[in-house]
Amino acid sequence: MLALLVAAAAVPTAIDAERAFARDAERLGQWTAFARYAHRDAVMFTPQAVWAHEYVRTRKNPPRAMRWWPNASLVSCDGRTAVNTGAALSADGRSHGQFTSVWQRDKAGWQWVYNANERVATPRARRAKPLVRRASCRGRPVPPPLIAAAPAVAAPRGATPADIGRGVSADRTLAWLWRVEAKGARQFRAFLWNGTHYEQVVYNQTAGK
Repeated sequence: MLALLVAAAAVPTAIDAERAFARDAERLGQWTAFARYAHRDAVMFTPQAVWAHEYVRTRKNPPRAMRWWPNASLVSCDGRTAVNTGAALSADGRSHGQFTSVWQRDKAGWQWVYNANERVATPRARRAKPLVRRASCRGRPVPPPLIAAAPAVAAPRGATPADIGRGVSADRTLAWLWRVEAKGARQFRAFLWNGTHYEQVVYNQTAGK
């Protein structure tokens, strides 16, 4: 137990966790790192929703990993859940993208529960110091109607992920919702409590085939 607590303390924020994840992708291998940091019910997209652990265990690490950098982090009041966004670059350096990840922290440390990457025509700038916005601790947040107070992934482990997923931080100050269509088009929204109501702080829309 002490070792787990020390490990969690060594990576204090979701920004630190994202950076460690990206470093390990280059150091240990892309899919090895994805498996190492993924929650047991983590979801990623291919472009349909898939369970991360089931997907990455069949993948061979590429010679070089993709690279990514967090530019912003939206954090729950209690600091234990965060939505990170930032810039991404393919292994060959030819394709630019943007990523979004949802992280949760427990005694074992940070783990991501949602990870998505989209190509973009214009490269995203890399911020030396990511923007961090924390939810207000005032008031009594109640998740907006489209977000149910449910775990990040409601389906049982081993089942096929649904076309829609949602989650709320334990203190209900950060909520998120994603939906993927039959042809791979995807939406992601994140909401942060500001003391009186929820603000939509992230909205990503990705075209399908």
